[in-house]
Parts: sequence; structure tokens; C-alpha cells
Amino acid sequence: MPKRPIFRYALALLLLASAGFGAWLFSLPAAPAGAPAPPVPPQEMDALLASLAPPKRQRPLVAVVGLNDATETTDYLMPAGILRRANIADVEMLASAPGPVKLYPALAVQPDATLAGFDARHPAGADYVIVPAMSRDDDPAILAWLLAQSRKGATILGVCAGAKVVAAAGLLDGKRGTTHWYYLNDLLRAHPSISYVADRRVVTDRGVATSTGISASMPMMLMLIEAIAGRQKAEAVAGDLGLPAWDARHASRNYALTRPFVTTVLGNSLAFWNRERIGVALAPGMDEVSLALVADAWSRTYRSRAASYADSPQPVQTRNGIRIVPDAAAADWPGHARIATATEQRPAQALDRTLQAIAGRYGASTADMVAVQLEYPWQGAHGRFSAALPR
Repeated sequence: MPKRPIFRYALALLLLASAGFGAWLFSLPAAPAGAPAPPVPPQEMDALLASLAPPKRQRPLVAVVGLNDATETTDYLMPAGILRRANIADVEMLASAPGPVKLYPALAVQPDATLAGFDARHPAGADYVIVPAMSRDDDPAILAWLLAQSRKGATILGVCAGAKVVAAAGLLDGKRGTTHWYYLNDLLRAHPSISYVADRRVVTDRGVATSTGISASMPMMLMLIEAIAGRQKAEAVAGDLGLPAWDARHASRNYALTRPFVTTVLGNSLAFWNRERIGVALAPGMDEVSLALVADAWSRTYRSRAASYADSPQPVQTRNGIRIVPDAAAADWPGHARIATATEQRPAQALDRTLQAIAGRYGASTADMVAVQLEYPWQGAHGRFSAALPR
């Protein structure tokens, strides 16, 4: 076939694809819904807390499970960090196999034990199992272990898209639940018996709890602390985190694909020549929750990626005993690529400060796009979520 007709066919296909993409983009909402979060009746909150009461031990045993090759950063670090600072449970960070847990989109952690090691020490199982989002929803070892833990009486908590892993184990069949807004349709297509509950950051049903997107693990853990140790303890930990409220209110309609979201992702992705690696300094005793939120947010701009560095290649132990494995040595990390990351701030303030820094560096639309990925009701540069965050 002559080259000219081939070129014409290729050009026609390109134009058709562009037209299709343009039509899809135009069909998206021009802005988030901006809806207020509806109130949660007191009796509903009471029932939620009662469903999270310790199923076995007076001082519960909590397992945070991770897949070695990729587990979501904040989903894995934040629950462990919050529960350990509360000191109301014994918390173990687990991996599916020996070796570090590589987190995405940033950081790596040396876990406390493998699944097999945990089972050998605790044959009766955990009281609670926290399930982050993972690179795969169908890892056989993870699914079998979750099912076994549930049969031993553990309450299973799926954080963010960790709900997909919980569902793949069959533990959400016929139950109420929620997940990260971006993965909701995938979850319901794969498991049509799940009854989705909108406008709730946390949903519980018969031994399983699920949450909305990434940032929801903070209020979810505070609810768990309140269920275990009472309101006063939860208030004290919330104050330490810098979080003014943590009930189940959520405005689900505010989180969706919009034209500004998609165009920002596309524009930032196409600027491939303008990428940055943001250096996050690791220091002994640092706040692991702030670290997780800061590294996660900087790695979701489509312009930057966070990487950690330390004085030595050995794991750095955080405030609550989590061992972060550095990506690089401080001596090898260029000074111009280091940035003030606000990890010395309380976690909620560190995240707000980071989003403000992202807005200053890449524009308000990028900061808003990151907040939507985190499903975080940020009072951002455009004030678009100001009605969604309880104060």
C-alpha cells in the first residue's frame, strides 16, 4: 500500500481519537459539586463505635498487613503510627514475605514480621487487621491470610482501596461498604452484592469496616481508638494529630473526575521535561504520620516524586518505632533537590502546609488535584471543600 494512504488513515484515526477524548472531557463536570457533608445521626455513630469494640483481648492486638512489592504509603504508615501513639493496643506491621515493604508512591519500611511469623507467635489471631491499598487485589497469600484471620474472630478494616482486597477475599459479600472514589465502580462491578453507602468516611458491617480515600485512615483510626479506649483518649490523640473532628461525615459528591482534574493531570504529565525529585530528610524520632502524608502528597502532583535520604543506609526509626529504609544517603543527595517538608508539624497541619507549598510551586489546580486524590476535604486555594470538613 502507498505510504500516503497509510498516513491519511493514521491521521484520520488520530483525529477521531482526539474528537472522542474531547467529547469525553467536555462531558465531565466543570467543577466539584461543593456539597456540604450531611450530618450523621448520633445513634448511627454509637452503632459504628459499638461495632468496632475489641472482639477478644482487653488490650487488642492489631496487624497492619502489606504486600512487599507495593503497598500504599499513607494506608500502611498512618494507622500504625496513630495507634502506637495512642498506646491502647499492640501493633505489628506485617509483610507478605521477608524483606522491606516498598510503598507507593513513596518510601519503604522494614516490617516487624511476615504473615507466617505473626501466625507462629499469635495462633489465636489478631483482634484487628488493617488492610491498605495494594498493587494487586488478588495475592493468594494475602487473601488466604485475611480469610483465616476473619474466621479467628478478627475485625477487618479495609483502608481506602484496601476495600478491594477485602472484597477479593470474599469478606464484603452482601455487606455495606465504601472505598476510594476512583475505585468505587471497579469494586461494585467486581462484587455487585456490596451495598455502597455514600456520604460516610467509614462504614461497618458484621466484622468488616471500610473507609473512603487515603486521608480517611486518620479519622478511621480515631474512631477505633474511641471504640477501644473511650472518647477522652480519642480526643487527646486527635489533638496530637491536629485534627478538630473525626466523625463519619463525608461529602461523596465532591470527589469525582472533573475537567479541571483531568486537564491538570494531563498538562502536568505532558510536561515530562519538568520533573523533580523532592528530597525528604529522615531523622530518628520524626513523626511517621506527618512523613507519610507529606511524601504521599508530593508524589501525586505528576510533576514531582518524593524520595527519602538519611545519614546512613540503615533504617531510621520514627517516633513510634517504624523503621523507614532510606532511598539514598544524605551525602549523595543534591542540596538543590532538598525541600522543607513540614514533617515537624502535626500531621493535619503538615498536610495543609504541603498542599499550600504545592500550590505555590505548581499552581492551585495541582494542589486541588492532589487533595482530591487523597480524598481530603481541604480548605484549599479555591476554598472548594470548606463546607465539607467538620470544624
